[in-house]
Amino acid sequence: QVQLVESGGGLVQPGGSLRLSCAASGSIFSIYGMGWYRQAPGKQRELVARITGGGSTNYADSVQGRFTISRDNAKNIVYLQMNSLKPEDTAVYYCNAQMTAVHGRGPDDYWGQGTQVTVSS
Repeated sequence: QVQLVESGGGLVQPGGSLRLSCAASGSIFSIYGMGWYRQAPGKQRELVARITGGGSTNYADSVQGRFTISRDNAKNIVYLQMNSLKPEDTAVYYCNAQMTAVHGRGPDDYWGQGTQVTVSS
């Protein structure tokens, strides 16, 4: 069974930093794009940042220059370094990846369970 597990969320003051991690595990044949999305209360889920297998990245305008996405292909982990956090960054953050499982037809879309990030004084 292929799954994504996030960690690193929590409560931080405005201007602070957090680093989210998302580890892919299971019978994985290949991982393609990986990314982070977020959903605030009463709002739709939105893209925060994505990174391709080759390392190309794109960011939402609202986080450009403050957040950095990276990945460790050897460990099947994607990170989101979040700096200069603002109250409007408060949301549940979800990891996403396109992966092909061993013996699967893939690639399929996988989601983590989400991790809460709260920015408040």
